[in-house]
Amino acid sequence: MPQITDENSEISSPDSSAPPHSTAVSAVVSAAELSADLPSPVSESNVGQSAHLQDLTDRARGYVEAASSENTRRAYTSDWKHFAAWCRRSNLSPLPPDPHVVGLYITACASGTAERGRKANSVSTIERRLAAIGWNCSQRGMPLDRKDRAIATVMAGIRNKHAAPPRQKEAVLPDELVAMIETLERGTLRGLRDRAMLLIGFAGGLRRSEITGLDLGRDQTQDGRGWVEISDKGMLVTLRGKTGWREVEIGRGSSEASCPVAAVNAWIRFARLARGPLFRRVTGRGKDVGPDRLNDQEVARLVKKTALAAGVRGDLSETERGAKFAGHSLRAGPASAV
Repeated sequence: MPQITDENSEISSPDSSAPPHSTAVSAVVSAAELSADLPSPVSESNVGQSAHLQDLTDRARGYVEAASSENTRRAYTSDWKHFAAWCRRSNLSPLPPDPHVVGLYITACASGTAERGRKANSVSTIERRLAAIGWNCSQRGMPLDRKDRAIATVMAGIRNKHAAPPRQKEAVLPDELVAMIETLERGTLRGLRDRAMLLIGFAGGLRRSEITGLDLGRDQTQDGRGWVEISDKGMLVTLRGKTGWREVEIGRGSSEASCPVAAVNAWIRFARLARGPLFRRVTGRGKDVGPDRLNDQEVARLVKKTALAAGVRGDLSETERGAKFAGHSLRAGPASAV
């Protein structure tokens, strides 16, 4: 079993920081790398066939990107860099995958020694890092056996010792949602956008990533997770999930102030949106709407900010209230109101 010589020591010389077969920190599998093994479309004898193969290659690269969400790819990239950096500091090699090395790594993550000056990782973070290592290794044709005793037993011990019950986010109720909306700036683009996000998220029971992943129509962006269709009766939201597509019907509200369809319509009209991402950044001191899609973290911040401003759960301290509300509060609300 490999021994850690010094988990937290920084090796000054890059030439001696890892064994000769060590993989550099930046060695992260990307869609371009995954499609590198595809047949080259370049053919001097057949230009037409070359163009066809190039198109297939581009499509294959797009499918590789679509195989996982942008957030997952970003997290896996960061986690692999973290693992490779730890291996370099410990004078170990990340490839080929060694269950004993991975077992030592997750132990370091759980004990807070994987990075100098950083606290121990949570169980969920360690599980994600382990999944990222397995994914990166499999994409290189060197699968990691996560059921190996050196990994599975250590991970089971980490769960038993460090796992904590999940913090249940407070559900937002209808009257509380109205109070939260009242705290938004009236007559501003940002206020219109935030009102639309709160109402569509609550009415549809949507995840924060589903809210910000919406487009104005079908197949308008590569990173979109769905789209909206507005009619006289209401709004149909089509979403792409892990198990396929699903549709969510949202009816019109009893009043203009709380109607999700009217709110989305007003945002689209005043933001002058025609296609692309539905919810975008407001720029230029609140007077312009940019082309970029809003990050899903903004939904969590919006729910927390408006819940605090509206005095929801005023019986709790501000710190306690801040910890209880997040993007999931919108999803929990409709279920609690039934």
